[in-house]
Amino acid sequence: MKKQVSNQIFDEERSLYNIKNTEVVNCRFEGPADGESVLKEGRNYIVKDCSFSLRYPMWHAKRFELLNSEMDDKTRAPLWYSNNGKIENCRINGIKCLRECKNIKINCCHIVSPEFGWRCKNVNINDSTIDSMYFLFETKNVEISRLKMSGKYSFQYMKNLRITNSELDTKDAFWHSKNILVENSVVKGEYLGWFSENLTLVNCKIIGTQPLCYCKNLKLINCEMEDTDLSFEYSDVDADIKGHIISVKNPKSGVITADSVGEIIREEAIMPCHGEVFIRQKNRICA
Repeated sequence: MKKQVSNQIFDEERSLYNIKNTEVVNCRFEGPADGESVLKEGRNYIVKDCSFSLRYPMWHAKRFELLNSEMDDKTRAPLWYSNNGKIENCRINGIKCLRECKNIKINCCHIVSPEFGWRCKNVNINDSTIDSMYFLFETKNVEISRLKMSGKYSFQYMKNLRITNSELDTKDAFWHSKNILVENSVVKGEYLGWFSENLTLVNCKIIGTQPLCYCKNLKLINCEMEDTDLSFEYSDVDADIKGHIISVKNPKSGVITADSVGEIIREEAIMPCHGEVFIRQKNRICA
């Protein structure tokens, strides 16, 4: 049976250091001592209905749960180097949350955390709202469903990412990332997907200027594009687009099919560009 620590206030350095097999319930981590690392090196513990206002509270945690709790903006870098954890029904506002962590599940959370989720592995995010800059930088093996995300420079240098039924309001998303699948989602931003490899978008709406340039093995299946000018420059692309594309510029290779294209630009190319553009149910425009 787990031990329980409940209804207390902790503000000292490493107040509950190296706890094991313990439930921490309805506690507050705050106060004049302003201590760091209050739950560092814990093993097999649950934190429930707690509030945090101290730095670095849950570093090097193993087999942990953080439930129905809140971390304010003074809770800097709250979870680093932690493994096998669940974060559920939480509000997190500390900068640099989740770094170099493994096997983390996030459910039903509201998170505002610049530099969230850097260099992690095996992360699952569901039914959450996240505002972050450089979201999930260099993270691998991620599953995301029903996420509402806002910020800039998201999903950079990632590998093995699947996103479904989500809304992404971002900029420079997926730069230099590999093996990305986005389904049934809205992706809004500028310069989306540049330098990506094996990026596939299925049943998505893509919004914003100069998307999907310098891509390798880019696929768009049954997608819509809005306000997308200068699209696909120097990309190897296979795209089936419903509706209109404002302009396509110098696709390197492959086939782009759309209902209409405002302008096809073939100029100032720095490499051979042989991508073809087709208007659906009409003759081929160019080869």
